[in-house]
Amino acid sequence: MSHLFYQGHGRKPVLDQARGVYMWDTDGKRYLDGSSGAMVCNIGHSNANVLAAMREQMDRATFGYRLHFETEASERLARKTVEKMPEGLDKVFFVSGGSEAIESAMKLARQYAVAIGQGSRWKVISRSPSYHGCTLGALAVTGYASLTEPFAPMMREMPKVPAPRAYLDGLDPSDPATGHHYADLLDAQIMREGPESVLAFILEPVGGASTGALVPPEGYMARIREICDRHGVLLIMDEVMTGAGRTGAFLGCEHWNTRPDIVVMSKGFAAGYAPLGGIVAPDWMVAPVLDQGGFAHGFTYAGNPLACAAGSAVLDEIDRMNLVENAAVMGDKLKARLHALAQRHEIIGDVRGKGLLLAFEFMSDPVTKTPLPKEWRAFDRFVQIAYDNGLIVYSRRTRDGIEGDHILVCPPLIVEDTHLDEIVEGLDRSLGQFRAELPALGRVS
Repeated sequence: MSHLFYQGHGRKPVLDQARGVYMWDTDGKRYLDGSSGAMVCNIGHSNANVLAAMREQMDRATFGYRLHFETEASERLARKTVEKMPEGLDKVFFVSGGSEAIESAMKLARQYAVAIGQGSRWKVISRSPSYHGCTLGALAVTGYASLTEPFAPMMREMPKVPAPRAYLDGLDPSDPATGHHYADLLDAQIMREGPESVLAFILEPVGGASTGALVPPEGYMARIREICDRHGVLLIMDEVMTGAGRTGAFLGCEHWNTRPDIVVMSKGFAAGYAPLGGIVAPDWMVAPVLDQGGFAHGFTYAGNPLACAAGSAVLDEIDRMNLVENAAVMGDKLKARLHALAQRHEIIGDVRGKGLLLAFEFMSDPVTKTPLPKEWRAFDRFVQIAYDNGLIVYSRRTRDGIEGDHILVCPPLIVEDTHLDEIVEGLDRSLGQFRAELPALGRVS
C-alpha cells in the first residue's frame, strides 16, 4: 500500500537507477527514456560533472534565503544564462519550476505596466490549445479544456486566439500568407479587447504537450513581433520546454530571430537534477519595478544555491558536449525515421516538430484528419504498450485536450545513432501491437 497519490489509481514499477538515456526498475528491467521524462532530462541521467558540482555546493551550503544572502551559485548561473540570451535580456529571476516561472513573468509584466503609468493593461492573451502550467494563474493562460474547466470558477480566464494548426486547417505551412493569417488573429483579438487593456501575448515558439510539437508556419513569428510592437504589447516566450537546446537552438525563438521581451525557462534548464526555473527580462523593464518599491513576488526556494549549482553545471555540459548541435542533427535523423514509420503505419496522420522536440498524431483518416474516437483513449494505451516494450514516450491530446491523440518523442540531447535505432524499433513494434488491438478503422489497414 502506498500513501502517495498523484493523478490516478495506476501504479508503476519502482525506479532503481538511471544513467545516460536509460533507466532501470528494481526488477532489473531497462527502459530507454524516449521522452526525457516530461521533456526535462536534456543532458541525460546521472551526469558525473553535474553531480560533482552539486556535491561541492552541498559541502558549502544548501540554502541561503534571498533576503539574507546573495550566493555565488545564483550569481554564476545568472551570468551564464544572460550570455545565452538575445541582446538586452540581462536580468534573471529564479524560481523552482515552470508554473512558477510563468506566474513570475506575468506578474513582472503587470508590475512594469503599473510602474510606467499603464495600469489599464492587465490582459495576457494566449493561444488555444496551449499549456503554460498547472497553477491557477498559469491555467488562466492555458487553452486546454480538460485541464482548465474544473477550475474555471476559481480563476479569471484570459483571452485566447487559435494556435496556428495549419495542418488541421488545410493551409500550407510553408506559405508566409498562412503565418500572417494566424498572426492577424492576434491583431484582431487585441482590437476587440482594446489595446490599452492588453498587457502581453504569451506563446511557446514550438508547441509542447498541448499541440504536440507544433511548428509555426512561415511568416508567423515575425508578424507576431510586429503586432506586439505596434500595440505596445509585451511578448513573453514560454521556453520551458523548448529552451536549453531542445529544438536545435538554445532558445526556440532563435529559429525565427524573434526578439522576446521576457523569456521563461525551466525543465531542461537544470535537466532534472534539481527543481529550477527562471525568467529573463531586460533592465528597462526591471528597473522601474525596483524603483517603485521592488518586485512584489517571490518563492522560498528562489535562487536556491544547490539548484543554481546544478543549473550552472548543466549549461556547462550543454556546451562541453555540443548538445545544441547534436539536438539539431539527431532531430533531423529521428524526424525522417518517424516519417518512414508513418509510411508503414497509416494510423500516423502527421509528423512534426523541430530538433528533438518531435511528435506524431494518430488519425483514423490522414486525408480528412479525422481523429481516432476519443473514447478509445489511444494516447494512453499506446504509451503503456511502448512502456511494456521498454520505451518511454509521452502523450497528450492535440484538440483542446479532448481528442486528437499525439505521441511526443523527445529523447535526451545526448542520443546517438544506436539510440535512435532502439527508439524507432520500439516504436515500430509498439505501433504494430497497438494497431492490432484497435477495431476496424475504415481506410486504415
